[in-house]
Amino acid sequence: MTKQFPVIILAAIVFALSGCMANSSKKEVVDEDLVYPRPPEDPRYYYERTINSSADVLSDTESDKLRRAFTGESLRGEGFAKPYGVAVHRGRIFVGDTVRHAVLVFDIPEQKFFFIGRDQNEGEGKIHKPMGMSTDGSGNLYVLDATAKRVVVYDRDGNFLRNIGKPGDFYRPAGIGVDKEGTRVYAVDIGGSSSNNHHVLVYDAQTGERLENISERGTEDGQVNLPRDALVAPDGSIYVIDGGNFRVQHFSSEGDYISKFGSVGRNPGQFSRPKEGAVDNEGNVFVVDAAFGNFQIFNSDGQLLMHVGERSNRNRPARFTLPSSLDVDEDGRVYVVDQLFRKIEVFRPADLEEDEGFTFTE
Repeated sequence: MTKQFPVIILAAIVFALSGCMANSSKKEVVDEDLVYPRPPEDPRYYYERTINSSADVLSDTESDKLRRAFTGESLRGEGFAKPYGVAVHRGRIFVGDTVRHAVLVFDIPEQKFFFIGRDQNEGEGKIHKPMGMSTDGSGNLYVLDATAKRVVVYDRDGNFLRNIGKPGDFYRPAGIGVDKEGTRVYAVDIGGSSSNNHHVLVYDAQTGERLENISERGTEDGQVNLPRDALVAPDGSIYVIDGGNFRVQHFSSEGDYISKFGSVGRNPGQFSRPKEGAVDNEGNVFVVDAAFGNFQIFNSDGQLLMHVGERSNRNRPARFTLPSSLDVDEDGRVYVVDQLFRKIEVFRPADLEEDEGFTFTE
C-alpha cells in the first residue's frame, strides 16, 4: 500500500495537469475566435462586448443580486424591437429603433440608460421612424426621421434643439452625416424607382438653411443610384455609400467628385448590399454589408484592409444576419447593429487596452 500511494498521487497530479492543459487549449481556441483577423495574422481588432438591453450597461448592486437570489427574478432591461442606426460619442451609444419610435441611449462610463424622442408626444422633438444618425464633436445628436421627413437635432442629453429640412425636401430619407464642428449636415435621399431624388442634401447645421445638393441619379462617376449613407471624413470630405451602383464615392465638402472604389460581387472588397458606415480618425472607411453579414474596412485610397464578421443564423460574436449600421468612436472602437439579432456588438482595436478609452468604467 505504501508503495502504491505515491503512484496514485502522481496519477492524480498528471490527470489534473492534463485537465488544465485541455482547458487552456480550449480557452485559446475561444480567444482566437474573438480576434480579427484570425491567427497567424497579427490581431487588429478584438470582440469586446454585446449590448442587448439596458441591463448590459446599468450598474448591478449587491442588493439587486441578493433580491434576485431570493425571488428568482431574472436580470432584465429595456431592449430593442428593431434597431437600425447607431451613433457614438465618448462612450454614450445612441441607437435608433424604428418600431419603438425612439432613440435608446446606453452610457457605458456613466452606467446610465434613457430614451430620446419617445416622450415628446407629438411635439417638435417627437421621433416617428429614426433611420440614419450622427453626432458632432460636442455630442449633439442628429436623427433623420424617415416618416416626418426631417432632421431632428438634440443635445447630448436628449433635449430638443431644432428641426432641419421640410417634408417636401425628401422623397425617401435614409442616412446622415455631420461634420465635427457642427456646421454642415449631409442628409441622404435614397430616392426610388419612381423618383429621381437620388442625392445628398446639404444644410447649414445651425440655421437649417438648405445649401445645395450633391450628385444626381445615374451610373457615371459622381452620380449615384439608391445612395444609403454619407460619411464625413476628418478632413471634411464625404464618402457616399452608393448602394445601387455597389460602390463608395468620395466627394469634397463642396460636392466635387474625387474618386470611387468597390463593385458588385461576392469577393472581399466588393459589395452585395451595402448599407451604412463610418470613417475613423485615421481616415479609414468602414462599410456594413447586409448580404455578407460583415463590415469591410478600406483605407482612404479605397484599398481593402480587412473585414470582420460573417453571415450566420446563429447569434454569436461577429455573426450577423441583418447588420444595418455602424459607428466608430474617438478611440477607434467599432459599434455594429444587427436588426434581426437585436444587438450592438463592440470591437476594440488591438492597440487599445481594455481599460483605455471612453467606455472604461471605474
